[in-house]
Amino acid sequence: MKIIDTHNHLYLDDFDPEQDTLVKAAQDSGIDTLLLPNVDLTTIDRMHGLCDKYPDFAFPMMGLHPTSVDENYIDALKKTESYLGKRSYCAIGEIGIDLYWDKTYLNEQKIVFEEQLRWSLDLNLPVAIHTREAFQEVFDCIHKVGADKLRGVFHSFTGNDKELEEIKRLPNFMIGINGVITFKNAKLADTIKQTSIHHIVLETDAPYLAPVPYRGKRNEPAYIWKTAEKVAETYNISINEVVLTTRKNALELFKSVDKLI
Repeated sequence: MKIIDTHNHLYLDDFDPEQDTLVKAAQDSGIDTLLLPNVDLTTIDRMHGLCDKYPDFAFPMMGLHPTSVDENYIDALKKTESYLGKRSYCAIGEIGIDLYWDKTYLNEQKIVFEEQLRWSLDLNLPVAIHTREAFQEVFDCIHKVGADKLRGVFHSFTGNDKELEEIKRLPNFMIGINGVITFKNAKLADTIKQTSIHHIVLETDAPYLAPVPYRGKRNEPAYIWKTAEKVAETYNISINEVVLTTRKNALELFKSVDKLI
């Protein structure tokens, strides 16, 4: 029973000097694949380094995170794009719009997001979307670029019923579920009951959003099993079925990751 963590930042310095230990712990727990979304220009080398060290285990994405968008966005976007011709990536990510921390660069975030959506179409790659207090803005951009052609995942989904319905109307998008579903006051379990397990992929977003009973601590890849257990409870199915179905979902979405279902 092998599980895929579709969104993990194990390359960040939060994990120094324990990366190798955590990779082994992840593999021993039953994880055989980590998908690593980029953040910005400062994280690319570290991400590549981890993927080069574990080429059959860690797979990189390329993108510019919305919270890294500022007045220098044109240059940052150009430099980020330059990497796309240098090696293979499993997705464009992590991209999107974030209005939780700062609304100063909303227009710039939209421009950057839409341009990266176009990269995904040009390269036939899925997108890993970050959205925080910006669902409507993200939906508007997706429809502007091409909702019928784009495919991807709404990473760390914490939306409400209405936002889930909007995603379900997009033909080629899934939702990424992580440790938030285990939080005591989260209504996420009730929300995702309104969609099929066939629309879900699992993730950690490590080092962020550790599941109960590790909430408040640094998240680690192996903790994904706590999320899988909660998803199984939510749908009243076996954890084996959760792992197999979400694995199949992930491999159908991230087609360049060459793994057996």
